[in-house]
Amino acid sequence: MNNLLVELFVEELPPKVLLKLGEAFASVLGEQLQTQGLASAASIVTPYASPRRLAAHITQVAHKSADKAVQQKLMPVSVGLDAAGIATPALLKKLAALGADTSDAARAVSALKRAPDGKAEALFCDSLVPGATLEAGLQKALDEAIARLPIPKVMCYQLEANCELPGWTSVHFVRPAHGLVAMHGSTVVPVKALGLKAGNSTRGHRFEAKKALVILKDADSYAAVLREDGAVIASFAERRAEIERQLEAAAARVGGGVRPIEDAALLDEVTSLVERPNVLICEFEKEFLAVPQECLILTMKANQKYFPLLDAQGKLTNQFLVVSNISPADASAVISGNERVVRPRLADAKFFFDQDRKKTLESRVEGLAKVVYHNKLGTQGERAERVRAIARVIAQQLGDAKLVAAADTAARLAKTDLLTDMVGEFPELQGIMGAYYARHDGLGDEIADAIEDHYKPRFAGDELPRNTVGLVVALADKLETLVGMFGIGNLPTGDKDPFALRRHALGVIRMLGEKNLPLDLQQLLSNAFEDAQWGAAFKAIYDADGKANSSVYLNFEAAKPLADFIYERLAGSLRDQGYSPQEVDAVLALRPQRLGDVAQRLAAVRVFAALPEAASLAAANKRVSNILKKAGEVDAHVSDVLLKEVAEKNLYSALKEVVPRANQQFEAGDYTASLQTLAALRPPVDAFFDSVMVNAEELDLRLNRQGLLKTLHDAMNRVADLSRLAA
Repeated sequence: MNNLLVELFVEELPPKVLLKLGEAFASVLGEQLQTQGLASAASIVTPYASPRRLAAHITQVAHKSADKAVQQKLMPVSVGLDAAGIATPALLKKLAALGADTSDAARAVSALKRAPDGKAEALFCDSLVPGATLEAGLQKALDEAIARLPIPKVMCYQLEANCELPGWTSVHFVRPAHGLVAMHGSTVVPVKALGLKAGNSTRGHRFEAKKALVILKDADSYAAVLREDGAVIASFAERRAEIERQLEAAAARVGGGVRPIEDAALLDEVTSLVERPNVLICEFEKEFLAVPQECLILTMKANQKYFPLLDAQGKLTNQFLVVSNISPADASAVISGNERVVRPRLADAKFFFDQDRKKTLESRVEGLAKVVYHNKLGTQGERAERVRAIARVIAQQLGDAKLVAAADTAARLAKTDLLTDMVGEFPELQGIMGAYYARHDGLGDEIADAIEDHYKPRFAGDELPRNTVGLVVALADKLETLVGMFGIGNLPTGDKDPFALRRHALGVIRMLGEKNLPLDLQQLLSNAFEDAQWGAAFKAIYDADGKANSSVYLNFEAAKPLADFIYERLAGSLRDQGYSPQEVDAVLALRPQRLGDVAQRLAAVRVFAALPEAASLAAANKRVSNILKKAGEVDAHVSDVLLKEVAEKNLYSALKEVVPRANQQFEAGDYTASLQTLAALRPPVDAFFDSVMVNAEELDLRLNRQGLLKTLHDAMNRVADLSRLAA
C-alpha cells in the first residue's frame, strides 16, 4: 500500500467550472481504483484544482489488487459429458479456450464441479483471476476520469512535433495539456494520457515560481512542494479560504466598519483565476457614487471580478478590493493599473444613467410595441397590456379605485426600462433601474417599488414585493407568463425550463400563501385567460398557401393543466418544508382555492392525525368514499322515517349534534377545532359499519343510507380528504 498522486498540468481552465472539474476528476479516479480493488472504501480522495492543474491525492492504493477466485459456468452436464461420463468435443474445446490443459481429458473433467442449475445440472470450473496491476488499473481509471469530465466546451489541438506519436495527431480536451504526474509513493507510474507520459515534475506559478520545474519526491509532498517551490496553493478550498482571510484583513485596514460584498459565486470564480492570491486595496473617484450603487457593483463584479466595499449601512464606498495573482514588492503599479481599468467602466455606467434620465418612462411605452416578446405571444407592448388587464382585476378584488389606478400605472410602466441603455448593458438590472427612473420622473415610492418588485421573487428564498401595488403587478406578470406559455403549449420538460415557469408558479404560490391574499386561485387563472387582451397577440399567421396556422391561437383548455402544474409545485414546496406526503396529499386533494389557508389546514391535519380516533375515522372515510364512488351520484339527503336500525339513527343524531358546531368552527377558520369536534363521530361511525347493511335490497333504504354516508363524507372532508391518511 502507498499513497497515489495524479496531476494533469494544462493551460488556463474555464474559471466558472474549475471547481466541478477538479471534484469530478478526483472522484472518478478514486471510484475507478476502488472498483478494480486497488483502493478501498477507507481510501481518502483529496481533490486539487488551480487555474492550470487538476490533481487528486488518494490514500492506501495497492501496487496490485488481490487475485480473485471465480467460478464459471461451462455448459449443462448433458452437453459436456456423454453417457459414459467422457468429455465431449464441445467441453474440450471450451476448456482449451479457457487455457486449461486438455491432454488428459479424464483429469480435466475430474477438476470440474457439478451443481444444479435450474432444473438441470451444469458443469462449473474454478479459476483464479490475477489482480490488476496499478499501471493497468490507473491507466483505465485515468482514461475514464478524463472521458467523464463535465467539460462545457471541448478544444481541439495538435500534439507537439517532438511527441512520441507520429504525424499530426489531434487531441480533444478542455484546454491543451502540457504535463502529467503519476506517483505511487516515490515511484512514477508509467501511464499515458492526452499524448503525455507521466513523470514526477510539474510547473508552478507563471511568474513567481522559485524553480522552472517543480520536482516531487513523493505523492504526499505534492501540496507542500508546490506551495514552496512553485508558489501555488493547489487546493481550491485552501485558496478560497486564504482569499476570504485576506479580504477581511484588507477591509479591516481600510477601517470605518467597511466590509467586502458577500458573493459566493464571485469568490469561487476569483479562486479559479489565481494560483497565489494577493488582495490589494484600490479606489475610484467619489463622483461616480452619484450613479445607483447596483450599477457600479454589477460592473465591478461582472466585468472586473472586483470586491466592492460597503459601509456599515450597506452603502457602496469608493474603495474596492482586487485579488491579484502576483505579489510584487511594490504593488503600486498593480493598484494604479486596476484603478485605471475600472474608471472607463464606471464612466460608461454614469453616461448610461445620465442619458436614460433624459427620457421619461412614460415616453418609452410606445417603444415596447417594437420589441418582440415571443413570436406566438406578440410584443412587449401587447404583453404589458395583458398584464395591465390582469392587474386591474386583481386590484379590484383587493382594494379600491386608488389601488386599481396605481396598479394600472405600475403595470403599464413595468417593462419600459427594458428600452434603457443601462438595462441594455446590464439586463440583471431590469426592474431596479425602472425604480430609479420612476422616482426621477416623480412617480413616488409606491409606483417605483412596484416596478422594481414586480419581478420578485426572483429566486428561492427571495423577498416578496414590499407593497400591495407591487404584489398585484407581480402576480399579474407571473400569471400572464404562465397562461401565455401554457396557452401555446410551451411547457417545461425534464430539467429544461427556459421561461422559468416553475419559478413563476412558486412565486404565485408564495405571494398568495405568505401574504394570505383573499384570492381564489381558479378565479385568478380564469381572469388571466379570459379578461386579458389576448386577441392582438394571436392573429392567424398564414403559410405560403394562405392557410391559417391555428397553432398560434391561445388554447383556453390549458387552464386545467396549469392549475395542476401549480398544485404540483405547491405539493413539492410543502414536502420540502417538512410536511409528510400523506398530510400534503390529504389537504391538496380538495384543491383549496385560498392558498393562504393551506398552512392552517396542514396544522389541523397534523393535530387530528395524532388523535386516538384518527386511524379509525380515516379508514371509515376511505370506506365511505369507495361506497359513494360505486353508487354514482348521491344526494346528501336523509329521511328520518327511513332510518330503521339503531346504529343509523344514532349516527344521524350524532351528525345533527356535531356537524353544525364543526361547520361553525370551519367557517371561523379554526380548522383544528373543527376536526377535533368531528372526532366525536368515531363511536357511532364504527357502530354503523358493524351493524348496518348500506346496500340494502330495498331501494329507498339503500338511497337513504347512501345519503347518510354522503352527509357524513361532506362533513368530514371540508378541511382535508381524511381518507388519504388511512394506512
